[in-house]
Amino acid sequence: MKILCIGRNYAKHIEELNNERPDEPVIFLKPDTAWLPSDQAFYIPEFSNDVHHEIEIVVKINKAGKYIDAKFAHKYYDELTVGIDFTARDLQQTLKEKGLPWEKAKAFDNSAVIGDFLSKKVFSSEESLTFELLKNKQTAQRGDSAMMLWQIDEIISYVSRFFTLKTGDLIFTGTPEGVAQVRPGDVLEGYLNQKKLLTVEIK
Repeated sequence: MKILCIGRNYAKHIEELNNERPDEPVIFLKPDTAWLPSDQAFYIPEFSNDVHHEIEIVVKINKAGKYIDAKFAHKYYDELTVGIDFTARDLQQTLKEKGLPWEKAKAFDNSAVIGDFLSKKVFSSEESLTFELLKNKQTAQRGDSAMMLWQIDEIISYVSRFFTLKTGDLIFTGTPEGVAQVRPGDVLEGYLNQKKLLTVEIK
């Protein structure tokens, strides 16, 4: 199982971090050791003083595929959830300034919280999914898949050009604006179409 992540897929998030808008999806990976079940606490790692939350819609691949045409991509997943891409922002900024890869800032142990999955049959359309992150019962991030620069089927098609997708692989589809630092004692809750799918305490 691998975790593929899409960066810079929401215009306002690109703006809030003063990043350049990409011409094609930005891809990075997390190892399976990044997976943190939603019923476990997240411990801020000792190598960062500025870990941020990034709520995202997550797609679970249900069969192997390579060079998948976008018009057939819907056949390669049948479950969705939300997840949190924890990012060591201070470390990421240092790596970016040096032109180095982001893995230490994005792919460290327990950096990917995965919520409970729902069948996509319960949604009227994957192109109009709302999702939200509450921090200590207050809205911290709110997004809508309609605002993605690249929709889910386009992402699957694009990613499969470079990586063979296998059953159980997960794709994080990008975060909206509102990313911010987490601190010990914070409680994060993730919602997809108003249904709570994850809760994680920060320690």
